Amino acid sequence: MSNDLKGRRLGTRLSHVSRSPKSQAGIVNPPVWRGSTVLLPTCAARRASGTKRLEQDWTYGIHGLPTHHALEDAVAMVEGGDRTAIQGSGLSAIVVAMFAFLKSGDHVLMTDGCYGPARRLCETMLKDFGVTTTYYRPQATEAEVKGLMKPNTKVVYTEAPSSVTFEMQDIPAIARAAHAGGAKVLMDNTWGIMNFQPFEKGVDVSIQALTKYVGGHSDILMGSVTCRNADWAAVKNAQITLGQYASPDDCFLALRGIRTLKIRLEQQQQHGLAVARWLQSRPEVARVLYPALPEDPGHALWKRDFSGACSLFGVVLKPAYTQAQVDAVIDDLALFGIGASWGGYESLAQPVADITRSVTGTDLGGPAMRLHIGLEDPADLMADLDQAMSKNLRA
Repeated sequence: MSNDLKGRRLGTRLSHVSRSPKSQAGIVNPPVWRGSTVLLPTCAARRASGTKRLEQDWTYGIHGLPTHHALEDAVAMVEGGDRTAIQGSGLSAIVVAMFAFLKSGDHVLMTDGCYGPARRLCETMLKDFGVTTTYYRPQATEAEVKGLMKPNTKVVYTEAPSSVTFEMQDIPAIARAAHAGGAKVLMDNTWGIMNFQPFEKGVDVSIQALTKYVGGHSDILMGSVTCRNADWAAVKNAQITLGQYASPDDCFLALRGIRTLKIRLEQQQQHGLAVARWLQSRPEVARVLYPALPEDPGHALWKRDFSGACSLFGVVLKPAYTQAQVDAVIDDLALFGIGASWGGYESLAQPVADITRSVTGTDLGGPAMRLHIGLEDPADLMADLDQAMSKNLRA
């Protein structure tokens, strides 16, 4: 980041980071640099390029070109890290981060509330490679995590809040326990985005699905792994070894999305809170799983550690209702799409059913759905939910 941006507020930094109009004929946005082969002037320069793969030097397309580097710098600035490695998807980012710090014989402590594919990675490929996993409850205390640490625990994986059940985690406490045992703390910070500063809270490596709010328009797949300089070689070498790569065209779109991230996220948080509070008032609703609400069990941790919220949350209906009724509500929504992902401009609804909670278990107490609130007018979204719930939720 240029010195003239240091100390500036986030909105200003998002507007100016990774821009160099003077070197681009006055054009505001960094161009799309597409390429595989990078020509070098001499054999000696070609040999020397092999030592520069960890830097933002142009050596070969898969190692990154200027469009990639511009996005990497922007994401690192948002998260407060030193370096970022851009990946082709959020799941790719998880895989790269895990393989950067694990080898056969190692042990992982994984939050039981993790993103489903992260659990699948632990239970399939990592297990096959001789890495064992213990799941801990998301609300675990520092003492609990210390008690689960083993001499071969190399990674403690966190996610706040949980992907589906939205429990908060005490990240600083978990980090203290992990570091006392010599482990790295990895965190899926996709929900926190710009509202949680992971490196100030003890996280070593922050993972994001840039597919979500950074992209913002449901038209790219991308992930990021951000770290301090001390962990950069491990992260970048894992990316190179695994052959992970992101399209420069998608990097350009993510850069375009990140410019408006702050204003979109703040607007969607307002919409999310409005819809969540309205749902709390509905007689059919048992509770809303959203740490930004004062009634949420994780609200105190959220208020302490986060500067805001995104617009993804869960809704648990009273146990008198059935999963079939939840499905019928979602089917009858006119403004909510039924689809994977979240973080775009459009609202989404999905049923929460058949969740495997293999260690601690989480009984929500009733059938549930997960909502992502987009940029539609919240009054229209509430009217849509009202008609679908009134029609289908008859005890």
